Amino acid sequence: MGTILDELLKEIPEKERATITDSEFEGANIVLYTKDEYFFMNGQQLIRDLVNNFKKRIELRMDPSKVMELEDAEKAIRELIPAEAGIGIVTFDIQRSRVIVEVEKPGVAIGKAGDILKEIKSKTKWTPQIRRKPSIRSKLIENIRHVLYENNDYRKKFLDRVGKRIYGGWKRDRKSDWIRVSFLGGAREVGRSCILLQTSESRVLMDCGVNVAAQDDKDAYPILEAPEFDINDIDAIIVSHAHLDHIGLVPYLYKFGYKGPCYMTSPTRDVGALLCLDYVSIAQKENKKELYTATEVKEMVKHTICLSFDEVSDITPDLRLTFYNSGHTLGASMVHLNIGNGQHNLLYTGDMNYERSNLLAAAVTKFPRLETVIIESTYGSKDDVPETRVDAENIVVDIVKRTLERKGKVLMPVLGVGRSQEVLLILERQMREGGIPKVPIFIHGSVWDVVAIHTAYPDYFNSQIKRAIFHNDENPFTSDVFKNITSQKEMKAVIEDTGPCIIVATSGMMVGGPSVEYFKALAESDRNSLILTCYQGEGSLGRRLENGDKQINMAYGANRPDIINVNMEIRSIHGFTGHSDYNQLNNFCRRLEPRPKKIIVMHGEKSKTLEFASNLHKTLKIETAAPKNLEAIRLR
Repeated sequence: MGTILDELLKEIPEKERATITDSEFEGANIVLYTKDEYFFMNGQQLIRDLVNNFKKRIELRMDPSKVMELEDAEKAIRELIPAEAGIGIVTFDIQRSRVIVEVEKPGVAIGKAGDILKEIKSKTKWTPQIRRKPSIRSKLIENIRHVLYENNDYRKKFLDRVGKRIYGGWKRDRKSDWIRVSFLGGAREVGRSCILLQTSESRVLMDCGVNVAAQDDKDAYPILEAPEFDINDIDAIIVSHAHLDHIGLVPYLYKFGYKGPCYMTSPTRDVGALLCLDYVSIAQKENKKELYTATEVKEMVKHTICLSFDEVSDITPDLRLTFYNSGHTLGASMVHLNIGNGQHNLLYTGDMNYERSNLLAAAVTKFPRLETVIIESTYGSKDDVPETRVDAENIVVDIVKRTLERKGKVLMPVLGVGRSQEVLLILERQMREGGIPKVPIFIHGSVWDVVAIHTAYPDYFNSQIKRAIFHNDENPFTSDVFKNITSQKEMKAVIEDTGPCIIVATSGMMVGGPSVEYFKALAESDRNSLILTCYQGEGSLGRRLENGDKQINMAYGANRPDIINVNMEIRSIHGFTGHSDYNQLNNFCRRLEPRPKKIIVMHGEKSKTLEFASNLHKTLKIETAAPKNLEAIRLR
């Protein structure tokens, strides 16, 4: 039997086939290059027929030798795209006959029914791709796009290699003899999530994170010395979202020789790269051992293949991946794997929120097929039913108003991505509507950079925020109340010279970063307040404060005790969580379509995973499991 490319080319009429100069893979996608202008512009029905026949994504492009010269092409593109689209950088991917155009308003640049793109294609013979330009400049996005463009030749060869692995020995009906999952981290604990999926054909890693609150290295990282894990056998890595307990160790794998693909959404790639770089930077500042460097983060970016929600893609000979919205953070995904051409269907929820937040839509519950679910249980106990988002917002408003009245400062430690952006939306809206006085909101740490990344991906927001941005041209993230703090000098001015204000700073668990420095300066004054809005890991400073500790030893060594007497008002609010509470977890499981046969519970403290698994079994009459780390479960 020939390759999939051989079979596909046989399906193309001889006249058109004679014009094809090359055929290759871009990951799971197939690209054909033609030297014939008429076929390039009018061959879409033939391509659609091939797509329907082979059930693969197939694209037709002009041979690179036949496209318009770069200078003339850029001039034509800038003339064809309306000025109100806000065109920015135009980048040519010469090897692949593509042109990437950055604009402020993609809809205007695309045109009604894609008319402007068709004009660009017709006039220049380049295949255009429109990218949104962030409303707030993001150096990180610029750097990521630069890394991808400067490594175009490598990427081309890499994607072709991935495609050859996916379609090696291709046949239409690929089956798997057996399927099992091994838990290398995140089982009966929160942090260092890592699952190894093995089939008779494939080895895939789902998430590979670090436990930033761990007191001991043995509890901080996934157990990669497990006998079933061999980095040389891994076909692909799938990252559900950008928090460090899910992505933080991925660059480390590239450091030790992994050269395969890493699948995630575009926002997860951008935010994940930022947080990994931030993780390296904090380690350097605190004189801790670096697990990896910026070079390995760049390697991760070079090998990333980005998929949108609901986009189906083959990733190995017997695995087909689809990302679905998890409602947790920007671009955060639930991972659906169709294994062995429908033999078994697995859903790994990652972190998920079955509630519409101020920023994102709720997690999806309907899937084409479903047999097994691996679900998080951060709030898996019956006691884990926090205040509603409305109540949480009212509490924040009350604390902020009281603190500002007594001329104090409000410190809000946050995770770089997720809760922080929702909190900023709430504060901006309350100030705009008069709910709280208008004061500066100082943003410190990776939060500002993540906000900038958010402005590049409004398509991932909930319908209300999208409507405000797309229809009313109102982007809350660009409000003038937000002030970016970028230096120690500016930080000192906020603490000593600025009057009443709100400070939003990383890290959320107060295990490092500027939030700890602000805390040291503000904790002893009863005019100030501390609002904790995210999960506080065991052993973290945030957990100690949440538990009511009033004397904190910030020692730098045995001979340098630094005792902080905590007099500031402290309140822990869980209503803004990006995780489902106990009732939402149960409702999510009840409303899953189709109904799964097995639910595996992880990503929760031991007592919570066991309690949630037991309750699900009793109420839904479904087989459940709460595995320990290093346990393996056979799915088929």
